[in-house]
Parts: sequence; structure tokens; C-alpha cells
Amino acid sequence: MVPRAGVTVDICPRDLPITLIGTAGGTLALWAHAPAKVAIPTALLIALDIRVRRWRRRV
Repeated sequence: MVPRAGVTVDICPRDLPITLIGTAGGTLALWAHAPAKVAIPTALLIALDIRVRRWRRRV
């Protein structure tokens, strides 16, 4: 994904306990034979802090 001009995407890991919960949830979903197309992105959304901000240049 390539952001447009004026859009900032910040991705950083969350605190350790919520990261473990996301990883454990993704692992459990894969162990229960859930499709990887669903389990892995869901675990990443739980484990990572993703912020999308839009900014404008003030003139």
C-alpha cells in the first residue's frame, strides 16, 4: 500500500500483553483450521497499532 500525499500511516507494535493475545488468537484460529486469509490479518490488527492520519498543508 502506497499512501497518498497528505496521508500518514503509522504502524507500531502494541504493548506486550495485547500482542500475546493477538498472536495466541491467530495461532488458535489456524490450529482450528480457519483460513489463513482471515486468521493472520485479524491477529495482526490485534497485535499492531495502526493509525491512518490525514493532514493538510496550511497556506
